[in-house]
Amino acid sequence: MAPDRPAPGTRLLFRWRKWDASPHWHHDCVYLGSDEWGDWFGQPAGWTSSRPGRDFVATAPNVTLLPPSGDYALTVNAPPRRVRIYIDIAWDGRWEAGVPTAVDMDLDVVKAIDERGIWIDDRDEWDEHRVQYGYPLDIVATLEALAVELEQKVTASVPPFDDATSDAWLRRLAELVPDDAA
Repeated sequence: MAPDRPAPGTRLLFRWRKWDASPHWHHDCVYLGSDEWGDWFGQPAGWTSSRPGRDFVATAPNVTLLPPSGDYALTVNAPPRRVRIYIDIAWDGRWEAGVPTAVDMDLDVVKAIDERGIWIDDRDEWDEHRVQYGYPLDIVATLEALAVELEQKVTASVPPFDDATSDAWLRRLAELVPDDAA
């Protein structure tokens, strides 16, 4: 465990913001630990995520990976959710004063377990916000390439985008926060 990380099982908020520093999603979660891919967080069913004007209650457990690069957050949902993988393309993902935080950069890579398959989502929001917020052109190019790369990795099911890696962390979440404690 890194010296600046909380103990596994510690409850915290994962705080997202937009490019202009305005608040975005806040996820009530628990720190699970880290592995070669980065830091993992879990959210049991019944816990909440909120942003200005919207609240969401998790209907199934999920785990989120924040890699050391800080350029995405991989969330994997347990059944019965029909979206297995949801990757938020990010900027400046890091720990700040003991709290995980990142800038949401609009683009997402999604894997549904139905006929929708795998795709890059929210291109319309990306196009709108890169003008509205004035994303630097080098960041635009970097993150567009990253979205394509992540889509390929999800399609190939390479770790940590495979079921075995995330399922191990979903089991860890169940150990740390049993259903009756959520």
